Amino acid sequence: MADRLTGNRILILETREEAQFSRLLAEQGADVLQCPMFTIEDAPDPAPVEAWIRRAIAQPFDDLVLMTGEGLRRLMTVVRRIGVEAEFVAALGKARKFTRGPKPGRALRELGLESQATTEKPTSEGVAELLGRYDLKGHRLGLQLYPDKDHSALIGAITAGGAAVDPVLPYVYDAKAADSNILTAIDEMIAGHVDAIALTSSGQPRRLFDVAKAHGVEDRLRQGLARTQIASVGPVVTDELAAHGLSPSITPVGEAYFMKPLISAMATALGVKAQRTAPH
Repeated sequence: MADRLTGNRILILETREEAQFSRLLAEQGADVLQCPMFTIEDAPDPAPVEAWIRRAIAQPFDDLVLMTGEGLRRLMTVVRRIGVEAEFVAALGKARKFTRGPKPGRALRELGLESQATTEKPTSEGVAELLGRYDLKGHRLGLQLYPDKDHSALIGAITAGGAAVDPVLPYVYDAKAADSNILTAIDEMIAGHVDAIALTSSGQPRRLFDVAKAHGVEDRLRQGLARTQIASVGPVVTDELAAHGLSPSITPVGEAYFMKPLISAMATALGVKAQRTAPH
């Protein structure tokens, strides 16, 4: 089933998993146009992160919720810098661990640990639904957050379940550095050089429109999207598109909100086409 996307140019906006997504698309024959939307940086003030790590070691959490693989890997960078890797990994081993989708689970396995439960839906709402099935009363729960997201509803749901939440935000996004990438991507869509844009997080369409508005090219963005098939990984992204008056033309079948089902849906919708001759 390889080469199902041969001749199609796919625009991807991912950063955390950009290399993997690009590789999977390329394996299907796609010409991948990468547009990093932000760079990832360590938390500018390391003190709260270090303090959270030391609390986790001194009194291991009853439960640990990992929202992203990037978050755990960033935590481990700090852990190794302050010289407490063995103690921290041992403390994590004592906690009941919950992961939002497969990515943090992979990061856990890099440490020789396993998640006890993974969300069916890799969203904050999915995490809240999962935790709602467990008794959290009187528990200390460590919660690894990620940037550019209001986590108050999730924290409120966990607190309502009787747990004391101890959150940590180990990294931040630097978006300004990527504005020029987005403007170039808009030009490519306007020129008809992109067959589909693949959206894998709600922050991506939001960021597209924020940058377009800031540079006075929102009309051009809408024109480009009108010429380009929009592929959405799942309902959270689709809801964000709807907020901008848009809807995807490609979505995965069922409730499989991951890269591979999205790629399969794009292959079905786009199919193999003649190789492009237009300049990129």
